[in-house]
Amino acid sequence: MPKDSNLSLLDTDALFVPSAVERIILYKKFQSKIIHNSYLDRTLVSFQANKQSPFSSWFKYREGFSERLVTYLLQKFQPQPGIMLDPFSGSGASLFAANSLSWQTIGIEVLPVGIFATKARILAHKIDVNALKNIILQLKQINLLDYYDENYKFKHLKITQGAFSPENEKKLVSYISFCYNNILEEDIRNILLYAAFCILEDISYTRKDGQYLRWDNRSSRSQGKTQFNKGKILNFEDAIYQKLKQISSDLVSDSIQLGLFDEQPVYQSKNCENIKSHLYQSSCLETLPTLPENSIDFVMTSPPYANRYDYTRTYALELAFLGCGDEEVKHLRQTMLSCTVENHEKRDYLENYYTNLKRYQDFLKIETTFQNQAALQEILIILENYKKEGKLNNKNIVKMVRNYFYEMCFVIYELARVLKVGGIVAMINDNVRYAGEEIPVDLILSDIAEKFGLQTQYIWTLGRGKGNSSQQMGNHGRSELRKCVYIWEKQVPCS
Repeated sequence: MPKDSNLSLLDTDALFVPSAVERIILYKKFQSKIIHNSYLDRTLVSFQANKQSPFSSWFKYREGFSERLVTYLLQKFQPQPGIMLDPFSGSGASLFAANSLSWQTIGIEVLPVGIFATKARILAHKIDVNALKNIILQLKQINLLDYYDENYKFKHLKITQGAFSPENEKKLVSYISFCYNNILEEDIRNILLYAAFCILEDISYTRKDGQYLRWDNRSSRSQGKTQFNKGKILNFEDAIYQKLKQISSDLVSDSIQLGLFDEQPVYQSKNCENIKSHLYQSSCLETLPTLPENSIDFVMTSPPYANRYDYTRTYALELAFLGCGDEEVKHLRQTMLSCTVENHEKRDYLENYYTNLKRYQDFLKIETTFQNQAALQEILIILENYKKEGKLNNKNIVKMVRNYFYEMCFVIYELARVLKVGGIVAMINDNVRYAGEEIPVDLILSDIAEKFGLQTQYIWTLGRGKGNSSQQMGNHGRSELRKCVYIWEKQVPCS
């Protein structure tokens, strides 16, 4: 098969007439499944509902969803515990919520930020809280600057240079130095370091803003047309003591959960004995094909959206804190599911990978399903012509949309393969729009899922959808896009 076969539908010189025929057909197919669920709201399907929750509120992982949503879905569809998988596990919300209901869990996450957050929360349930509180008291009695060690100097990425005031950066480095040079208990040291990790945005001139880091006008970085002020920037000592107080207080107050985790650790390294749950640091495109088929009872996940958000930029401070260099960050950006205009095609990689696994026929089946999804190909043709007409604000949007759905085909196929008959996939995602053209992500992914043996039970919508960007509204008017939770059930064995 030619390597560019998946692009063939775009190689047309026919007269371009924008059409939504295939999308209308697809909408009619799933119309009865699109149902407003009054229980769901934007707070529940985002990080917002975790703000008041112990443990999950320590680190603001904005791309996550609430643990309360996970509990609701598990209790509604499969109250009997089994094995749950999250192939985009982020900071572990689904894993912890499921485990609290006695589920075994498997998490896959490529970004070191999510892995570090998950492992830190695991450690928190194992440490001696009194010992932690004693060290916090000790910290308050010392002059942090006395412990500054050049060996622990913050290794900035190019895009994080100047993120902190000189005072905050020096105190941050001093705190890190104190942890490494003076705290012998490794688990407590890692919790202390995690506390600093959690406040990086609070003590910086930056704010996470979807596709990039937004810089406060008090920083030395060049500014855009509009001046941005993020509000109060905490000094390091205030921020770290607030965070440490929150962590120690949560650990003391939640004695029931502490008991559960002390008696039965939630996660362990893949190499440990008596493994109850696994946490893989890798791309799910690489790990999912290695999992045994018919082994998973429930999948709960929210993949990156096709919205151009680059998590390697928004979490740049955290990546630098974890020691990732510029080249490693570039590699991470390409390893993640394609959702930015900078992502390269992974077709050659996936073809070689499936060939080496002796599953080339699966690769062909997945690729054919991608090629035959008519509504998607309709959109790609329209966007390609918009690109030729200069209507797209970035010429790589077409490539990004194509790569996103191409890779999601592989993800969904593997989820169907590993799921047991009667198993459930619950997936959160948003529809998107480019140059005024709506891309019904919910319908396209549901249609692909049905090609692989999953039956769409519901496409649950929130009472209020997602609006256009300000630029889209200016050019194309205000209209809402569906923000959904898809519920797919495996009907037959994956063939």
